[in-house]
Amino acid sequence: MAGGGDGGGGSGKKRDLGRAEWSRQTLDKRTRNEQQQEAKRRKLEAGEEPQAPIYATHFSQEEIAAEDRRPKKKVAVLMGYSGTGYHGMQLSDKEKTIEGELFPAFVAAGAISKANAADPKKSSLVRCARTDKGVHAAGNIVSLKMIVEDPDIVQKINEKLSPQIRIWGIQATNKSFSCYQMCDSRIYEYLIPTHCFLPPHPSTYLGRKMTEIAEQTGDLEGLKSRQEEVAGFWDEVDEKHIKPILESLPEDIRKLVGKSLYLEEQENASPDAEVSVPKRKVPEVQPTETKAEEEQPTEDKPTSGEKNSSSKSGRGLTEEEMAQKQLINATIKSIKSAYLTAKRAYRIPKKRLERLQEALDRYVGTKNFYNYTIQKTFRDPSAKRHIKSFNVNQEPIIINGTEWVSLKVHGQSFMMHQIRKMVAMAALVVRCGCDPERVVDTYGPTKIAIPKAPGLGLLLERPIFDSYNKRVTDFGKDPIDFSKYEKEINEFKQREIYERIFREEEEKNSFGAFFNHIDHFPEDNFLYVTSGGLAAAKPADQPRGDNSGDSKNQKRGKSARQALADIEGESEPEGNVGNGEEGG
Repeated sequence: MAGGGDGGGGSGKKRDLGRAEWSRQTLDKRTRNEQQQEAKRRKLEAGEEPQAPIYATHFSQEEIAAEDRRPKKKVAVLMGYSGTGYHGMQLSDKEKTIEGELFPAFVAAGAISKANAADPKKSSLVRCARTDKGVHAAGNIVSLKMIVEDPDIVQKINEKLSPQIRIWGIQATNKSFSCYQMCDSRIYEYLIPTHCFLPPHPSTYLGRKMTEIAEQTGDLEGLKSRQEEVAGFWDEVDEKHIKPILESLPEDIRKLVGKSLYLEEQENASPDAEVSVPKRKVPEVQPTETKAEEEQPTEDKPTSGEKNSSSKSGRGLTEEEMAQKQLINATIKSIKSAYLTAKRAYRIPKKRLERLQEALDRYVGTKNFYNYTIQKTFRDPSAKRHIKSFNVNQEPIIINGTEWVSLKVHGQSFMMHQIRKMVAMAALVVRCGCDPERVVDTYGPTKIAIPKAPGLGLLLERPIFDSYNKRVTDFGKDPIDFSKYEKEINEFKQREIYERIFREEEEKNSFGAFFNHIDHFPEDNFLYVTSGGLAAAKPADQPRGDNSGDSKNQKRGKSARQALADIEGESEPEGNVGNGEEGG
């Protein structure tokens, strides 16, 4: 998605510009291009062979000279795509991207001349929204100069493309048209399983802290009232599904199972960890005992999980120990499966959806979203963005036994990761029984760590061109209108986007793993969603020269950046951003 943030005050890093400011950067842009050309010239003079980008199509000088010159028109190309397997929308010299497949298809179909086949800049290629790695679009637009005299040009381009990318239509525009600059706003959809709004299990770090801090702040009754529609969910699951599994085990094996699960969760050892055995079910396994045993291993006392039963003073496993290990692993797998089955069988009450809508309503209007992107400071004016609406569909759908809900956000423009962080924050507010006003607190000067929800569920529904369409008749052109292709778009969304999202989640459990990591994260970075408010969380990284982080704070564990990297699994390159582009 897109556009990056500024450098957070660091030197040499660009910030995300507003549209008006972006349009005034002609000189800087020209200077940058000149510098790039100069760098290429120096390499050639030094005898270095420049590496061609993977999207470039090369023709000989003879082939270029023999090609008939045909007229080009400025057009808007209306398209859709499934982002699975692609490193985002924007051209990359080395990575597989949507535009990286699109531009060669234009060339192969004869819509781009051979003389311009290696350089999209010669065709003035601009995209409306630059989606992130793996993010989809039912409707997006690129504008450029193309040869469109062939009435079958759309069909010919589609024949050269993967089934994951479709061109809906090509529309002539005025010569000055830029799909980025003339886009008024954009609508995104986010699909998320409803079990993401279940509270953290009471035995997880976050689950325990929610109750502890509510008691300390005198908000226990308030917390209970905000969680009333899900009260007892985990107790019932534990009683019906987990307790029978544990009670079927010998007492010594039960202890080892509880210990293995506890350590696995505390150490974040597995990205697909789904369970925390309640300590009340295995009372023998206490955190202090577990950690003591881990710190002082003996020949007779195993240290953790598989380590416990895999070796004793270097000896190989006996048959009895091997059987014990297999039983422990099989039991852990059964418990995880039971929790996952219970979550997928969950059906969200109307009251819970209403709470979600209350949280989403706090995003509407012009707000300072610097906490919802990267490389932004509180005083950066470009962090202020306008959200027109953010609504949850009150009618969830059930796919392969899992209930999903659709969220739609309509905004003028979005920063990198903004939408995914907005979804994650709203989900945390609901699942942790937090006052929705906590969302408003995030617009203040306190920097907090808000994780970004999985990119899997995000798709660009369509960009809006109301202002352009109102004056389009003056140019004798048709308005930009995706509704003309509604049937094709809906079929494509169902086949290439929705089904991929549902299938991938069923296979990888991305949403479950994401929230599970947050629940088990054993530090205070995310405790701002408890009754203690922003003060309960570890402050985000202090700017250089700020000595407010005293020795006491310096001992409080991981930084916000480290915490986010742990939760999100992999850090996305901060350099992969573009000025004034779209993000989410």
